[in-house]
Amino acid sequence: MTFVLSPVYFLFSRLVCSFAGNQSPPFEMSSPLSKPQVIAHIQKSLNYTVFDSKWIPCSAKFICLGNYPRGTGVIQIYELQHGEAQLIKEVEKPKPLKCGTFGATSLQQRHLATGDFDGNLNIWNLESPEVPVYTAKAHKEIVNSIDGVGGLGIGDGAPEIVTGSRDGTVKVWDPRQKDLPVANMEPVEGETKRDCWTVAFGHAFNDEDRCVCAGYDNGDIKLFDLRNMSLRWETNIKNGVCCVEFDRKDIDMNKLVATSLEGKFHVFDMRTQHPVKGFASVSEKAHKSTIWQVRHLPQNRDIFMTAGGAGNLHLWKYEYPAKRSKQDSDGMDVGVAGSVSLLQNATLSSQPISSLDWSPDKQGL
Repeated sequence: MTFVLSPVYFLFSRLVCSFAGNQSPPFEMSSPLSKPQVIAHIQKSLNYTVFDSKWIPCSAKFICLGNYPRGTGVIQIYELQHGEAQLIKEVEKPKPLKCGTFGATSLQQRHLATGDFDGNLNIWNLESPEVPVYTAKAHKEIVNSIDGVGGLGIGDGAPEIVTGSRDGTVKVWDPRQKDLPVANMEPVEGETKRDCWTVAFGHAFNDEDRCVCAGYDNGDIKLFDLRNMSLRWETNIKNGVCCVEFDRKDIDMNKLVATSLEGKFHVFDMRTQHPVKGFASVSEKAHKSTIWQVRHLPQNRDIFMTAGGAGNLHLWKYEYPAKRSKQDSDGMDVGVAGSVSLLQNATLSSQPISSLDWSPDKQGL
């Protein structure tokens, strides 16, 4: 499912080429000419700018976040009914809403955490979304990105939310603790504050370990180790980092994808960290414009989709190398990057695709 700034597109990506009696596993091509398909299933025009969209877990519903032209925010809830997206609830908010996540809530509650243009973090009960169940003045400026882990049965440890802001800080929040973040990653005194565009949780495979990856407007990527409260790794990809995502949050770090302004994305193999060279990576010039989003298929972590500024989608598959590490001349282990192949692409709009979310319950939706 993807949303652009004016119309909303609801997609079904037919990723299995199936025929009568064919029991092929997902993504296995039935013949050399077979390719996955990306089919626009529902399209709906909106009267506001959409910044984020998320499936409501364990339901046929999804939410849209954004802002009206008059400068206020909006939460809309849609439900799939008879092949149409029916609006079932709409709530206007004082400030435009930039981003949202369900990642730090239980499957029973399914509370939505949002970041707004005024730097606020709010958590909403969608059954009665008029007043937030949790609120904090998270940042001095707009919350550009938000992610959650420890909820929905994904990732061990406490339910936490991470926010990244234009004020240059990345903060981790526990909704059970009021007002103050449990971790605050900010530039040291005298260091230039960079606009943080994207944040993502990973490495939450037990009760002690957890990492946050953040991408910045100058091309910096920083990996923060929350267990040791330290900067574990950093690199620069030379262009603003629009989106970062681990292939899965609830495993020992495996792969990380980072997208950039100049239409290029990078896939890092996160299993082997060399003390000097860091993590091995492969890069691909995928779009002719900015790649605003990357999202891994929940049911297959080696499949991911990128969304571009020219209104196009590209579906990719990652292939692992024969050996994921080797020894350098000093006898140190160094990672070996795999390769990526394009499965399919489709152009939906002349406008940027600002948000993309796979259904966790229905593969390919």
